[in-house]
Amino acid sequence: MNSLIDASLNRRRTVLMLFTLFMLIGFSTLISIPKESSPDVTVPFVYVSVVHDGISAEDADTLIFKPLEKELRGIDGLKEMVSTATTSHLSIMLEFYTDIDIDQALLDVRQKVDDAKSDLPDDSNEPRVKEINVALFPVMLVTLSGDIEESILYAVADDLQDRIEALPGVLEADIKGKREEVAEIIVDPTNMDSYGISFEDLGNLLGNNNKLVASEALDSGAGHFDVKIPGLIKDIDDLLNLPVKVDGKEVVLFKDVAVGRFAYKDRQNSARMNGKPAVTLEIKKRIGSNIIETLDDVKELIEQVKPYWPEGIEVGIAQDESESIKELLHDLFNNVIIATLLVMIIILGSLGIRSAFLVGIAIPGAFLLSIILLNFNGYTMNMVVLFALILSVGMLVDGAIVVTEYADRRLTEGADKLQAYREAAQRMAWPVISSTATTLAVFLPLLFWPGTTGEFMKFLPLMLLYTLSSSLLMALIIIPTIGSLWGGRGYDSSVLASLQAAEEGRFQELKGATGLYLRILNKAIRRPLQVLGVTIAGLVATFILYGAVGNGVEFFPDVDVDVGMIDVRARGNLSIAEREQLVLKVEERIFNMDEIKSIYTSSFIKGPNDAAADLIGRIQIELVNWKHRRPLKDILSEIEERTADLPGIIIETQKKEAGPGGGADIQLQFTSNSADAIKPMLLKTKEIFEADPEIKDIRDDLPLEGVEWQIEVNREEASRYGTDIASTGALIRMITGGQKVGEFQPDQGNDELDIVLRYPLKDRNINQFTQVNMQTHYGLIPLSNFVEQHATPLSGDVVRLDGKFRYRLTANVTEGVNATAKIQELTEQLKELDWREAGVEPRFRGDFEMMAETGSFLSAAFGIALFMMAVILVTQFNSFYQAFLIMSAIVLSIIGVLIGLMIRGEPFGIVMSGVGVISLAGIVVNNNIILIDTYNTLIIKGFEPIEAALRTCAQRFRPVMLTAITTVIGLLPMVMQWNIDLINQSFSIGAPSSQWWTQLSTAIAGGLTFATFLTLILTPCLLVLGERRHLKADHKAINSAE
Repeated sequence: MNSLIDASLNRRRTVLMLFTLFMLIGFSTLISIPKESSPDVTVPFVYVSVVHDGISAEDADTLIFKPLEKELRGIDGLKEMVSTATTSHLSIMLEFYTDIDIDQALLDVRQKVDDAKSDLPDDSNEPRVKEINVALFPVMLVTLSGDIEESILYAVADDLQDRIEALPGVLEADIKGKREEVAEIIVDPTNMDSYGISFEDLGNLLGNNNKLVASEALDSGAGHFDVKIPGLIKDIDDLLNLPVKVDGKEVVLFKDVAVGRFAYKDRQNSARMNGKPAVTLEIKKRIGSNIIETLDDVKELIEQVKPYWPEGIEVGIAQDESESIKELLHDLFNNVIIATLLVMIIILGSLGIRSAFLVGIAIPGAFLLSIILLNFNGYTMNMVVLFALILSVGMLVDGAIVVTEYADRRLTEGADKLQAYREAAQRMAWPVISSTATTLAVFLPLLFWPGTTGEFMKFLPLMLLYTLSSSLLMALIIIPTIGSLWGGRGYDSSVLASLQAAEEGRFQELKGATGLYLRILNKAIRRPLQVLGVTIAGLVATFILYGAVGNGVEFFPDVDVDVGMIDVRARGNLSIAEREQLVLKVEERIFNMDEIKSIYTSSFIKGPNDAAADLIGRIQIELVNWKHRRPLKDILSEIEERTADLPGIIIETQKKEAGPGGGADIQLQFTSNSADAIKPMLLKTKEIFEADPEIKDIRDDLPLEGVEWQIEVNREEASRYGTDIASTGALIRMITGGQKVGEFQPDQGNDELDIVLRYPLKDRNINQFTQVNMQTHYGLIPLSNFVEQHATPLSGDVVRLDGKFRYRLTANVTEGVNATAKIQELTEQLKELDWREAGVEPRFRGDFEMMAETGSFLSAAFGIALFMMAVILVTQFNSFYQAFLIMSAIVLSIIGVLIGLMIRGEPFGIVMSGVGVISLAGIVVNNNIILIDTYNTLIIKGFEPIEAALRTCAQRFRPVMLTAITTVIGLLPMVMQWNIDLINQSFSIGAPSSQWWTQLSTAIAGGLTFATFLTLILTPCLLVLGERRHLKADHKAINSAE
C-alpha cells in the first residue's frame, strides 16, 4: 500500500487528471442513469393460464389441472405450486427457489406445458405461460371515458394502444374494460323449426363454407395458369347469403332464419373513471428504461393525438409513478444534500476551512464513483440507493478525517505538505483499511439475502460496498494528493497545546469537553467491574422495558401512500347490472371528498386472483399530495364511516402496498387431502377470530351461499331420439353465452372474430333450458323429454397447493394492535383444536411467514458478519480478548437501538431495524479499532494500563466524537422525518420518502450514540481490566518459576 501511495504522490498531475475525468463521468451518469421508486425485482414466479369457455371449476380441476400437474411437479427448483380452477378458467402459479435461474425455469415450464397439451380437452384454448415480474407491473393508467358509443371508445383505445406501444421505453399497453368483439348470429327458433333446420346443420354449413381451399396451378399446352377458389367469409353479408336448405326450386338462405351483426360478448366487468364509463390502458415500461422519460413521452403523445379524437372523449391519467418518483427522488436528494451540509458544518468547526474542504471532497467523490459502478453493473437509481448514500455520508468521511487530522498534526510540527500527507496516508493506511474492511464484512452477507425482500434490499449493502470502497480510494490516494498541493497549515497553538498535553499526560491542563470527559473516565477506569455490571444491567433492563412499553415487532414499515382501495362485497346471484348499482352507491358516498384526486371504479362477476369470493367491485382512489391531506389511514377510516349504513354490502379498505410483503395482517392457510375435512375446522377457527374484538375484516374463501343450475341429460333417453350430450350442450350454450361455430376476419379489422349462434334476447332465460325444442331425426323434440333441470348449491372455486385442497381465512387487526403479537396469541388458541385427527394442516402465511424467514436469514448474516469481523480483528491485534471486547460493544449497543425506537414510538422492524443493527456493527467497531490501536502502541512504549488508557482517550476523544457525530447528524433528518428543501426554501415533516427509513436510521443513530459512550467509557475500562489480569498472570508465572 505504501508503494501505491508513493506512486500517486509522485504522479500528482496524473492522479488529478484521472480524478477530474471520473467526476465528469460521474455527473453525466447521475443525470442519465434510469430512475425509479422501487428497485426492479425479479420474483421467482411463473404463471400458467388455460381458458376453456363454459367449463365448471370441478371439471377444470380434473380435466385441465391433473394433466398439467403430472408434468409440472417434477420441475427442478420448484418450491410451491398453487392452482385455481374457476368457471371457464384454470390458473397455476409456480414459485421457484430464489437461487434458480428464472429464465431457465420459464423454458422448463413451457416445455412441460407443451408436453401436456395432448391430454387437455379439445376445446381448451392454447395455454399461456408468462413470468411474473415486479418490473412489469403498470407504471401509469390512461383512462378514456365519456358518454359516447362503446365501439367509438374502443376504436380510440386501439389506436392509442398502437401508438403508445411504438414508444421505445414502453413494453406494452394492455387495454382493460374492453369487451371482445364477435359476429353474432341471432337465429329465429320458430323459422328454423318451420324449415326443419337443426343447429347442427347450421354449424356444419358454416364450417364447410368458410374454408381456405388451396389449388395448384394448371399447366396445359396452351399456357400456365394459377387457379384460385375463394372460400373465406369476409363480412356479415357473405355469411347471411349462404344457402342452408334447398326444397325443390326454393332455396332457404341464412338470412331467412337469422339476423347478423357485429356485437360484443356479454359484459363480465365494467369500469368507471370519476363517475363516467371508461376504458383503461395499463402502461408497462421496459426493464431498465427511464420511467420518468418514458411516461413523459406517453403524456406528450396523448396531447398530440387528442385533438383528432371524436367529441365527448375525456382522457385521464392516474397512478402516475413518474410524479411520485420525481417527488421521492427530490426529497431524498434534498436529504443527501442536507446530510452532507450538516456533516460539512461539523467538520468545518473542528478541522478548519482547508481541512474541511479536503474531507468534504470525499463525499461527492465517493458518491459519483459509486454511481458509475452502479450504472456499469446495469442497476437503476432508486430510493434504496439514495438512502444508502444518506447512510454512508457519515461513514465515508471517517477515513478522510483520520488522515487529514494526522497530516494537520505533522504540519503543525513543521513538516511540509507533501511529507505530512505522505506520512498520514502511510501511517493511517492499515487502521483505515482495517476499519473499512470490518464495515464491508458486515454488509457482505446481506448481498446473499434470498427472496423478494432480499432483491428489494440488496441495493443497500451493494451501494454501501461501492461507496465505502470508493471512500478508501479517496482517503488514501485522492485526498493526500490534493492535500499535498492545497492542504492547510495545521492546528493553531491552542489546539496544538491541548494535543501535546494529552500526549504527555498533563490532563489537568485540558479544558472544556475533553477535560470533563477525562475527569469522568478517571473515576470510571478505576472501577471497571462496576462499569461493566451497570452496562449489562442496562441491557437487561432495556429489553424488559421495551417488552413492556415498546411497540412490538413488525415485518416492514407502515408507509403512507397516495393510492387506497375500497373493496365492496355482497352475497347472492347478482347480475353485473345489480353489482354496478351497489358499487355505485359506495362511489356516490365518497365522490365529494376533497382529498381524493381521482376515483377509478370497477365492477365484475369474477374478482381478481386471491380476492374474496364475494367481491363484486373495487374502487381505487388516488389522493392529492401528502402535504395537503390527512394520512391515508384516516381517510379510509372516514370512508368506512360514510358507507357503514349501506345495507346488504360489506366494505373493506386497504392501501396499495409498498415494498415487499403485503396483503391482510393475518393470513391463515388450511390444507388437506379432503376439502370436506377443511370446512369444519375453518369455521371453528373463524369463531375464534370473530370472538376477538381486536380483529376485523374477517373473510374466508369457502363457497358462497347461492345456487347454480345443473342440467342433467339422460343419455339413454337422448340416444332414443338420436341425439347426445354434445348436441344438447350446444343448444344450451345458445341460450347462455352463445355457441361458437367458426371464425372469420372482416376486411375492416385486424383480428379474427368468432362466429357465435345465439337465441334472441327474449328467449334467454332459465325456463328456456327445458322448454326449447331440438330438431332430431324424429322431428322436433322438447328437451324436457330427456333433460332435467336442478338448482344446486354454488360449488365455488377449487384451489390446490401442491396437489392438496387449500382454503384461507384472512383478517386485519384494529388500529394500534400489533399483528405479530396477535398471530402469536392466536397460535396458542389454535393449539386447542385437534388438527391431526381432522387431517388438516394450518399455517400462517403472508408477512408473518416472510418475517420469520427474514429474521432467520438476518440472524445467520449477523453471525457470519461477526465471525468475519472477529477474524479481521484477531489478525490486526493478535488478541482474542481485544477482539472480544470490540465484539461485545456491538451487542451492548442494542441498548441504544431499543431506546431510540421507544423515543420515536417505532416498532422493531425485522427488515429495517434488523439491517440497522447489522449496519451498526460495522460502524461501532471503527472507533474501537482506532482507540485500541493507539492504546497498544502506548503499552508497547512501557506506560501503565491506566496511564495508557487515559492518554489514549485524551488523544482520540476528538476524532471519536467527530466520526460519531458526523454519522448521527447525517442520519438526523431521516430519524426526525425532516424534509428541508433549500432551493424552494420549504420545510416539512413526515414525507413518505422518509417514513421508509425511520426505523433503520433510528436504529443506527440510537445505537451509535450509546456505542460512543461504550467506546469512550467501557472500552478503556475493559482494556485496563484485561491488562491487569494479564499482568497478574505474568506475576504468578514468575513466582511459580522462582
